[in-house]
Amino acid sequence: MSDLPHLFGPEGPLAARIQGFRHRQSQIEMAEKIEATIDRAGVFIAEAGTGTGKTFAYLVPALRSGGKVIISTGTKTLQDQLYHRDIPTVIAALGIPVSTALLKGRANYVCLHHLEEAVADGRFMNRDDVKHIQVIRRYADRALAGNGSGDKAELPDVPERSNAWSAAVSTRENCLGSACGRYGDCFVMKARKAAMEAEVVVVNHHLFFADLVLKDDGAQDLLPACNTVVFDEAHQLPDTATMFFGESVSTSQLLELARDSRLMGIAHAADFKDLQTAALALDKATRDLRLIVREDYGRMPGAAVVGREGFTEAFTKAQEQLGELREMLESQSARAPEIANCLDRADELAQKMLQWLASDNSAGKEGGIEGYIRWAEAFSQSLAFHLTPLSIANIFSQQVFAQKRAWIFTSATLAVKGDFGHYQTEMGLIAPESNAEGFEEDAFNERKVETASWPSPFDYPNQALLYLPANLPAPNTAEHTEAIVNAALPLIEAAEGRAFLLFTSLKAMDRAYDLLKERFEQQGLNYPLMVQGEGTRSELLERFRKLGNAVLVASHSFWEGVDVKGDALSLVVIDKLPFAAPDDPVLAARIDAINQSGGNAFMHYQVPHAAIKLKQGAGRLIRDEADRGVLMIGDLRLVEKPYGKRIWQSLPPMRRTRLEAEAVAFFQGTPAKAAASG
Repeated sequence: MSDLPHLFGPEGPLAARIQGFRHRQSQIEMAEKIEATIDRAGVFIAEAGTGTGKTFAYLVPALRSGGKVIISTGTKTLQDQLYHRDIPTVIAALGIPVSTALLKGRANYVCLHHLEEAVADGRFMNRDDVKHIQVIRRYADRALAGNGSGDKAELPDVPERSNAWSAAVSTRENCLGSACGRYGDCFVMKARKAAMEAEVVVVNHHLFFADLVLKDDGAQDLLPACNTVVFDEAHQLPDTATMFFGESVSTSQLLELARDSRLMGIAHAADFKDLQTAALALDKATRDLRLIVREDYGRMPGAAVVGREGFTEAFTKAQEQLGELREMLESQSARAPEIANCLDRADELAQKMLQWLASDNSAGKEGGIEGYIRWAEAFSQSLAFHLTPLSIANIFSQQVFAQKRAWIFTSATLAVKGDFGHYQTEMGLIAPESNAEGFEEDAFNERKVETASWPSPFDYPNQALLYLPANLPAPNTAEHTEAIVNAALPLIEAAEGRAFLLFTSLKAMDRAYDLLKERFEQQGLNYPLMVQGEGTRSELLERFRKLGNAVLVASHSFWEGVDVKGDALSLVVIDKLPFAAPDDPVLAARIDAINQSGGNAFMHYQVPHAAIKLKQGAGRLIRDEADRGVLMIGDLRLVEKPYGKRIWQSLPPMRRTRLEAEAVAFFQGTPAKAAASG
């Protein structure tokens, strides 16, 4: 008989160790399911509402399993929290000897080679950068002496945005590998070695998929020896996997190669001026290419970009200059490993540019590879060219089902009304037939994928109210954002600030911020008004919590991964249902493919994605059993469209109202009556 009920029970070791621990039957059930999945090397998808305690529910069986475990999280912040707080807590409570390791991407570790070059070079634009590089140097010396891992998270004295960091870390492109003179002291290699030796390794999704696809940072060595993989915040996997299972090349990469080639030429082949000349020529051709696309931001289908006047000529010119630089690098590559590294980068970029330009969207094929989408993305200073898979299902399915291993996927938001079908289809988490080609004969003891969902234990009917204002304009009209602000103002005043206003676009966010600033001045409201972008997310959150009565206007960055417990947040306003822009080239291609195959892309793809995104945003409101608040959604499609009911029924079971007076009364402590409408 399982001892998990005792471990998670009110008299168990977890309760004795963790202050404020709550006995939750749903947590025990989830842990039992995960333990059984590990035992049978199966696949389990678990949705656990906020407050279920899903982190401990997977940590306890994973740490007790006795095999090698990889735990992948959505962010580096959660990664650090797991490694430094949650895992040590469980190990201490259970009294079990488990070796653990934390592994991040190489750009998170100080690179001794690049740090030494940066200190010697001294070419920084301001005094802060000069000060910061010296702080990093002193930290690296301490880490080499055993007082640190080289992880830049251990050095909060240097801001994340400091230019000194870009000079003191390496990237996949400029790492010299075993040819580096500091290879023996390399912090990245030490972290990889520790990960190989540990029983439990904590990574993040970007690192997991980068390693899986690029074979870059060590997971290609970890995965074969791994018995269990746990994905926390698993709702992020479709986007992350899509990013890494495709190919990309950007003007930024070309400019960086031109810069590095010129600098390495000066340092190691100063007598060969042709190298510097070729690097400058590539720099100019690349900047000319960027100017062909005039937009500062935007995503465009490949055919639309290629059809721009002068694009093909500018792209071809950049290819030619890249080829000339490559020849110069090859002639000097024996003189220094840094030049040889630039040569390798030139070869890789040339291949990606050739593949992108030669690819063809016709018949759903890209360069002869079926099912890839060609598109481009403009940023203020760069232009990126992408080949993205139409579907990641087959690619990821091969990874999951090819060998005998347990896979656990968990998040607070994976299902729509308890249905995981859209997630399983998108991720390829549907068990293959027992005789399917490409899979081990005995890959699973039981070839099946199990799913389960546990609602939040919080008392939503009493803790929260869902408010849908009446008489709002359609969400695609110019008047909509102003109407949202006007509808939210009485609630902001009743809540005495303490609000998040979350928008589905940066344009609407900026407009709402300007309107609120104006209204606050007109009405004499003194609540601190903040907007996404005026600081880092962590800085804004810290200020928001400390102020206690602030109003934060934000977009996608604050829809998830944000935890504000207590009185500081009591109102969340969401302007409209978060459907992705239908003109996005990747989404448009996927919609077309689903519809052409006889499916209904809107109901089976777009609506589930919007429901999951809305659940993420709504989840910012109630983070603790003592929290109370109002969720206002400014989109009448929730009640006027047939699919609206499916979406709001995916939210926690809050009471609902269409009346402003009832929403305002909720903040005044007057019990709000559930409205029959909606």
